[in-house]
Amino acid sequence: MRLSKLVGKRVKENPAGATLRSHILLLRAGYIKQVGSGIFSLLPPAQRVSLKIQKIIREEMDNLGGQEVLFPVVMPKELWQMSGRYDSIKEEMVRFKDRNNHDMLLGMTHEEAAVHMLLNNISSPEDLPCMIYQIQTKFRDEARPRGGLIRVREFTMKDAYSFHNTQEDLDSFYKKMYDAYIRIYKRLGFKNFVVVEGDNGIMGGKVSHEYMAVTDAGEDYLVICPKCHYSSNMEVAVCQKDENDHNMAGEAEEVFTGNAHTIEEVCAFLQTDAKHTAKAVCYQSDNDQKLIVAFLRGDHEINESKLKKLVKSEISFVDTDKYGLVAGNIGMLNLNVPEGTYIFYDKSLEGLENLITGANKPERHINHVSMTRDVKNAEFVDISLVKEGEKCAHCGETLTLTRGIEIGNIFQLGTKYTSSMGLKVNAPDGTQKDVIMGCYGIGIGRNLASIIEEKADDKGLVWPITIAPWQVHLCPLRIDDESVNAISEEVYRNLTKAGIEVLFDDRNVSAGVKLTDSELMGVPIRVVISPKTLANLEAEITMRATGDKMFVPIKDLENEIKLAIAEETNLIMENL
Repeated sequence: MRLSKLVGKRVKENPAGATLRSHILLLRAGYIKQVGSGIFSLLPPAQRVSLKIQKIIREEMDNLGGQEVLFPVVMPKELWQMSGRYDSIKEEMVRFKDRNNHDMLLGMTHEEAAVHMLLNNISSPEDLPCMIYQIQTKFRDEARPRGGLIRVREFTMKDAYSFHNTQEDLDSFYKKMYDAYIRIYKRLGFKNFVVVEGDNGIMGGKVSHEYMAVTDAGEDYLVICPKCHYSSNMEVAVCQKDENDHNMAGEAEEVFTGNAHTIEEVCAFLQTDAKHTAKAVCYQSDNDQKLIVAFLRGDHEINESKLKKLVKSEISFVDTDKYGLVAGNIGMLNLNVPEGTYIFYDKSLEGLENLITGANKPERHINHVSMTRDVKNAEFVDISLVKEGEKCAHCGETLTLTRGIEIGNIFQLGTKYTSSMGLKVNAPDGTQKDVIMGCYGIGIGRNLASIIEEKADDKGLVWPITIAPWQVHLCPLRIDDESVNAISEEVYRNLTKAGIEVLFDDRNVSAGVKLTDSELMGVPIRVVISPKTLANLEAEITMRATGDKMFVPIKDLENEIKLAIAEETNLIMENL
């Protein structure tokens, strides 16, 4: 590819509104262009990277016996009504009516379409197991798109679906997919990624894992044990709750706290620590509209994901005034709420004997509350977020918190979709049983951006050789020089004929512009030909990732480049 003909321009200035390194560099290097909020066009360099990512994924899916299919982007309402998700998914799903006034939707995921494809196509246990996958455009009306390709509304995704006769068969295949994902990320060039227990969310099912690129640019918090290697997304992480005051300190008594409402204000007024307080967080269940009151220790934060699982519903913040509750003074004693209200007590409160809680009246709290004496029949559940420094539930080691970007996920869905949509096989005893299902997703654009967050430097992009848009960036300096021009053209022809992917900077611009652009674009191997190098009949090779340089005779250039490509590839493949 000649750079003079390449669609897309490179710019020096950081684009307004871009904050993440991947977003900034993709825009500056002419890889992407924003069309709308969370919607991007991929220019030729980004599309080449995307296709290479897809090729690696296809190879691994095919190695597992996967069969590639293509589901529709647009689906009728009835398909999602069969699974029950048409009504349970809210604003994220785009709904519209076609010209015949029929309710339609844009696919944000394709479990329903996968099950529909197999309906009437499998009926016998001998038809299973099987796995189908696609690489397809999806649309999710994300509330807060961010970070360029990290969190978008329109995206390309590989999603695979496996179907099984037994749970044991799903378990076996799930492990193979688990390992295949690790190979995929290593082949893409990731070094710093972890696998954590995940939150199934709208997908359903009981078992899931998320593959996380560890980076400060991530919006997900990860909980990791350095000793036993327990790792989990914060949404589902568990820990040993730290010790607190278990000594009873007198009868519960009402105390004046005035306008102190927040935990910080109450602690300052009563000169105590937040770990000696209990706070209430109130929500409303979207499904049945019931009030939810969750109590937890004052120095802990609510984990909404865990709360949603307990009430089996999405939740919304609620106006406490309509229930007669005094915000900032809600407490565990004398709590007057409607019948059927969900009341939860976090495990951080279990066994504590000297707490401050709201008095359920203005300007008052209650001191010296005992969970064992004053809060009868309380059942304790895990509804708080893990904090830095808490202990691993498995080995007792101090947990660490880090940030990451989700680059893939796998789920054991069980029969959530097959049962509701009627996908069954005939059992040997003459009965029918629901097919068991798994699903497995990888976002293409998010992986493209995440590898940048890991690899890029202050000069620009740094692509691993396996997914780089081109393998070689040919930079002739002083292309107006007849010898430089002639030899550069010959090198370009020979390398291309040898199957090497070359980006040829054939522009008549300064050396500074060419070298700066080459560093910004991130192609792994740069070859410089100039009057200075030709004086010795040589070319200069520079490795983008390390900055290592060497001078090579022009006659040996093709072989040296092939060796460099092989070495870069082997560095990635030897870790599989």
